Amino acid sequence: MEQEAELIIECNPSAFKHKFTEEDIRFAFENKLFEHPIAHHEGKYLLIGLNRQLNPLEILYNEIDDHTVNVFHVMRCRKAWRNLAKLEDKLWQE
Repeated sequence: MEQEAELIIECNPSAFKHKFTEEDIRFAFENKLFEHPIAHHEGKYLLIGLNRQLNPLEILYNEIDDHTVNVFHVMRCRKAWRNLAKLEDKLWQE
């Protein structure tokens, strides 16, 4: 059985503007709730995933190749993105 290659996550300095760490970013990729290409921006994606404190982060990244992404924006997930991804239902289910 072939093992899947580990995703290489590169981060621009701008990814750390809101004080999240590489560990938070990697954790969010491993615990993603939503991921979708950004319309009219080829190769750019929105990912919403949980950080190590289980809070949702919004992450914007470019796909470099099949195994590499370049993250350029990370912050606490804003309500508009949460609504778009219908995260309230996913996060607060009883």
